[in-house]
Parts: sequence; structure tokens; C-alpha cells
Amino acid sequence: MKRFLLGIFLLQPLLLGAQPVVTGVTAYYDTTAVVELYNQAPVGLEITYSNGDVRQTEGFLDGDYRWRAIKVSTPDGEFRNGYLRFDRQRLAQQHYQVKLLVSLPDAGNHPPFETTLQLPYITGIRFNHYADSLKRGIHFYLNVEGRFSTGKVYPLDTSAVRLESSAGQLLGQDLLLKTGDTTRFITVKAVYKSKPTLKVESIVPVKQKADDDSMIIQDKQDVFNNRKRKKGN
Repeated sequence: MKRFLLGIFLLQPLLLGAQPVVTGVTAYYDTTAVVELYNQAPVGLEITYSNGDVRQTEGFLDGDYRWRAIKVSTPDGEFRNGYLRFDRQRLAQQHYQVKLLVSLPDAGNHPPFETTLQLPYITGIRFNHYADSLKRGIHFYLNVEGRFSTGKVYPLDTSAVRLESSAGQLLGQDLLLKTGDTTRFITVKAVYKSKPTLKVESIVPVKQKADDDSMIIQDKQDVFNNRKRKKGN
């Protein structure tokens, strides 16, 4: 019996040494969460072991590793239960890379594993006007779109871009030209706030010919009059 116990005691270090150890951690974000526009992202971790096994966290990766067993910290935002919240303008200074420090219960006394999460970022902006020309006295919406590193294109608002106009009045993203103004062309500019070198200009023509309002129906009598005009033609 003593020999048996002694054998187990001697083999214990070897048995412990045979257990797989954590060799690395990789972070991913949910690409369906429109992280391009929102300042939060569902995050998943993939943990690799020395024997080739891989475990994933619960959440959008559908793994079995529970977040309550993992400690994640970051100097680049706030992390809680698989969700990262961040300041996009601050991350612009570090190319939208987030450093995560991950402590795992099955990693023993190993220091926290460091992994970097690359978030999407804007590579260019453009105007995509809804109309060919601007009408005096009618709001003209300045539609600005951003092209992201993911290849996706999304509309941007004034929290992301600064708008300028050579004429008229800017009301948020609306451009308004007074009815008596004789301007024929308006140059508009959009500048991406987080990276002012990203900017775009567009020339918007002002409609010169008045609209034909003769066929606009105001009441039942107009319906009758319009029919008479068509017959006369």
C-alpha cells in the first residue's frame, strides 16, 4: 500500500504536466452588430491549448466558456459580460485597435493574456444626393456616406461629419436657399471629424426653371378642370 501511494505521489507532477495549458487568446467582434456606427460591440474569445484544443466563449460565438469565469480588462474602453463599449474618437489615435487583457481560471498563475481587437474604421466619405438639383425655399438633405475598412457603406450624421456650404443656410444636414436668392450653384463640403484629412466636396446646381403647378389638384373642381384641359389638348 505504501509503495502504491508513493508511486502516485511520484507520478503526480507528470500527470499534472500532461494537462493541456492555455497558449493563446484571440478576440473577435460580431460583424452583424453594425460596429461601424455604434460605440459598442459584442465580443467573443477563442482560447487555444497546447494539445490543439480550442474553446470559445458564450454569446455570439456559441461556445461553452462562461463569461463569469473570465476576467477581461482594457485601457481602451469598458468591458462587461462579453460587451465592449468604447470612444471612437479616442480610438482614432491608435488606428481603432483595442487591447484586451484576459485572465483565465485554467491558465493557473500565468499573467493575463494580451490580445488586440481590430475594429472597423472609415476609409473614405462621399456625397450621395437624393436629387439632381436644389429648389429654392425647399430643404435639400445632404446625404453623406462613409466607406469602411469592412467594405460596408453607411450613412453618416453631423456627429461624425462637419458640413460647410458656399451659400444658403445649413440646418443640421438640410441646406436651405431662400426663394429670392439668385445663386446658381452651391459648393458643399463634408469633413470627417475624427480624421479631418478625409473630406469631400460636391457642387449642387440650383433649379432655375419654375415648376409647372398647373396640374396640381387642390380640390374636386381641379379634377374636373384637368380633365377638360386634357380633352382640349
